[in-house]
Formats: sequence, structure tokens, C-alpha cells
Amino acid sequence: MTFIQAILLGIIQGITEFLPISSSGHLVLFQKIFGVAEPSLTFGIVVHLGTLAAVFAVFWKDIVSILRRPFQRLTLLLIAGTVPTAIIGVAFKDFFEKVFASGSTLGFEFFITGLVLYFADSLRNGYKDAEETSCLDAAFVGLMQGAAILPAVSRSGLTISGALFRHMDRDFAARFSFLLSIPAILGAAVFDMKDVLEAGVGNLDSMSLGAGFIFAAIFGYISIRYMLNILKKGKMRYFSYYVFALGALILIDQYLTHIFF
Repeated sequence: MTFIQAILLGIIQGITEFLPISSSGHLVLFQKIFGVAEPSLTFGIVVHLGTLAAVFAVFWKDIVSILRRPFQRLTLLLIAGTVPTAIIGVAFKDFFEKVFASGSTLGFEFFITGLVLYFADSLRNGYKDAEETSCLDAAFVGLMQGAAILPAVSRSGLTISGALFRHMDRDFAARFSFLLSIPAILGAAVFDMKDVLEAGVGNLDSMSLGAGFIFAAIFGYISIRYMLNILKKGKMRYFSYYVFALGALILIDQYLTHIFF
């Protein structure tokens, strides 16, 4: 992976992590396009930490509130949402790694994301805020986040949609989705640390890693702000059209043209 490719992949990660179009799916796709045969696990963690920095920048007030009052309702909901994700991630780790490596299911997974987005966007605005949301609601969103470990299934798309399915208010659905990414990203980074220490950084230097982190953070911040505005207007359906089209193009290439797959 070259320095320019690291910058581009950082930008792609930042933009797509919080838009409901799957960051991991786009990373796998562009790694195929760039011809990066063996993407560095370290780089993947670094760009995800970059988007995590964006979450901290946007939601720092919520994070400070949780740190000051750790036993509040929102903390309980985040724990309830994190547990199902953690169980799925640990139980199916080997399976997910094989799916990531092959990229063979990308087209179908983009279609899944599109269907979920399409139906979620047709729902009326919910009424539940943090106080009205139950642990069962939060656990359902966590299950959706667990399913989004698949490369082209959007984490933000499924968690926001899951929150809407459970009648959460759109503003709170987005806020809860983005805050729920914090333990998910941190947990994945810690879980993969052993493999990172064994594999090293591959052919990447510190400049490439730093660039990936910085650009992922900058564009992640922009995409969070954009997504919050989009949700207020109820226009998630437009993203479903994009992932439907992308999924169709990938399937055509996988089964007919074989340019990248």
C-alpha cells in the first residue's frame, strides 16, 4: 500500500463509516481496485480509531456526561447494546475474517443494507428518547450492529435502522448509533491487538498510518455532521439506491466481467 493509497483509504473510511453505505465494504472494494492483496490489520485498526476520534469530537458532551455520571440511563443502554455485538464478534470471528478476505459476498451484502435502509426510512418518526428506550430496544440495536460485522453490511445503517424499528426518535437513534460505535471500535481494536503485534505493520510506514488516521478522522467528522442533518430530513432512502446500484455492479463483475473480482 502506497502513501497516496493510505490517504485515499483513510478518506473512504471516514466518509463511509457514518454514512449508511458500509465503510468496511468500501475498504474491501477499493483494496481490490487498488490491488492491495494483503491489507494490513494495523492499518484497518488505525483508520477505525480515526473515525472514533471523530465521534469523540462530535459527541464530547455526551461522553463527558457519561464519565461524570457513569450510572445514568444512557450508560445502561450502551452496555445492553454492546453485549450482543461482543458475543457475535467473538463467536463468529473466524467466519467474519474469511468473508473479509474473500470479498465474495460484497454484492449481496450491499443489497441487504439497501433493503434495511429502504424499509427503515419509510417508518414514521419514533417517540422514544433515552428515558423511554428499554434495554431490550438497545439489545436489538446491538444485534443489528453485530450483523454489520459482515463487510458490506453498514454498521451505522443497521444500527440507526434498528433504532427506528424500535420506535426511537430519529435524533436519539443517530446519537445512540454513533455512541454505540465507541465500545465496538475499541473492543475490536483490543481484541485484534495480539494479531497486530504478531503481524506488524507490513509494508506500511508511520507516515502512511498517520495519514490514514488523520484523514479518517477529518472526513469522519464531516460525515457525522452530514448524517445527523440527513436523518432530520428523513432521506436515508437515497442511500439505499446507491448501495443497490453498487451491489449490482459488484455482482456483474463477480459473475461476468471479472475485472476486480
